[in-house]
Amino acid sequence: HDVENGLVLYEYDPSRGQSSPTNFLMDYQGYLQTDGYSVYDALPNKRIKLAGCMAHARRYFFDAQQNDNARSTWMLNKLQELYTIEDEARKLKFNHDDRLVLRQQKSLAILTEIKNWLNQNQLQVTPKSPIGKAISYTNTRWNKLSLYASEGMLEIDNNLVENAIRPIALGRKNYLFAGSHQAAARAGIIYRFITCCKKNN
Repeated sequence: HDVENGLVLYEYDPSRGQSSPTNFLMDYQGYLQTDGYSVYDALPNKRIKLAGCMAHARRYFFDAQQNDNARSTWMLNKLQELYTIEDEARKLKFNHDDRLVLRQQKSLAILTEIKNWLNQNQLQVTPKSPIGKAISYTNTRWNKLSLYASEGMLEIDNNLVENAIRPIALGRKNYLFAGSHQAAARAGIIYRFITCCKKNN
């Protein structure tokens, strides 16, 4: 999803392996914001700077509430503070520069507090417990998750992409099969065309 230009691209590949993103992003240079799928970490193209998705990290803590309510609630509240700052920038229609200034003024201190908390609490929980997995997931990806605070054009999460692929996810449950690999590739082209039209009214 190219947020700047209102463009969405769906690229079909029959596998979930390394070859598809490697080939597709071979000549790309710039930021790539993704979920925590490990294939992206192994991309050979060193001109790509990976940014993480705070919504994915948040999901782990949301799911860990029954396991450790106190720790989960603390983190969810801190993440809500970060999202409130993002909402403020959106409501005020900030450009990238203004959004970066706001993040530097307000978000950085919260991110530092979260990082210190992660380091401290990772030693106090069972690694394979839900809260342990939440802390480990977030701590391991911290540089990618916090990168948005140093670049105004980046989003705090990749929910815009998640929203863009929701019709495909829903459709996939309904029709189950595309018919063939060629049909799936053509479906991607049709989805691409329709979604770009929607994005640009």
